[in-house]
Amino acid sequence: METYIIIFLCIASFVAGFIDAIVGGGGLIQTPAALILLPNVPVASIIGTLKIPGFSGTSIAAYQYLKKVKIDWKLFVVMAIISFSFSFLGSSLLNVMKNDFMKPILFVILILLLIYTYYKKDFGHFHISILTKNQLYLYASLIVAVLGFYDGFIGPGTGSLLIMAFIAVLGFDFLQANANAKLVNLATNFGSITLFVLKGKIIWAVAIPMAICNIIGAWLGAKLAISQGNGFIRVFFLLVVGLALIRFGYDVFFK
Repeated sequence: METYIIIFLCIASFVAGFIDAIVGGGGLIQTPAALILLPNVPVASIIGTLKIPGFSGTSIAAYQYLKKVKIDWKLFVVMAIISFSFSFLGSSLLNVMKNDFMKPILFVILILLLIYTYYKKDFGHFHISILTKNQLYLYASLIVAVLGFYDGFIGPGTGSLLIMAFIAVLGFDFLQANANAKLVNLATNFGSITLFVLKGKIIWAVAIPMAICNIIGAWLGAKLAISQGNGFIRVFFLLVVGLALIRFGYDVFFK
C-alpha cells in the first residue's frame, strides 16, 4: 500500500480520535476518509479495520474520564454485555446485506437532535436523577441494544447518539454521559472486532498506525473536554451533529 495513503489515513485517525474523545462521532471523519482512499477494498474490510483505531482511542479516552467521573459498574456490566451482543449481530448482518436503508432514518433523527440540543440550553449541564433503578436498567438496556446494533451495522456517530440518549433518557450530564458512552463504545467495538477478526477482514498494516494516531488524538481530546466541562462539550456536540447531518445528507440525496 502506498505510503501517502497511510499518512492521510493516520491524519484522519488523529482528528477522529480527538473529536471522538470530546463528544463522539470520530467515525464521521475516518470512515469517509478510508472509503475514499481505499476504493478497491471491500466495505466490510474497511469497517473492520477502522474498529481497531476506534477501540484503541476510545480506551485512552475512557481511562481519562474514569479518573474524573463516577461510574455505576453494575449498570455498565449489563450495558456492556448487551451492546457487545448486538454489535456482533450488526456486524454479522453487514457481511450479508447493505445498510443504506437506515441512512434516511438517521438523517431525520440527527435533525431533531440538533434542533433539540440547540434550543434546550441546559441540555446535559446537570445530572437529573428521575428514574427508578428498574427503569434505569430497562431504558439503558434498550438504548445500548439499539445503538450497539447500529454500531456494528453502520458505525459512524454511535458515540454522539449514545451521549444524546444517556442525557435525554437517563438524565446524565455531558461528562457522565461521555464517560459511559466511551465504555459502551469499547464493548460495541470489541463485539465488531471479534467478528471481523474471525472473518479475517482486518487490514493490520493500516489498522496499527491508525490506532497509534487515534490514541494520541483521543488523549488530547479527553484532556481538553475534562478541563473545559459541560458547556464546552455541548458546543462541540452541536458541531459534530451538524457534521453528521452533512455526511448523511450527502449519502441520502446525492448517492
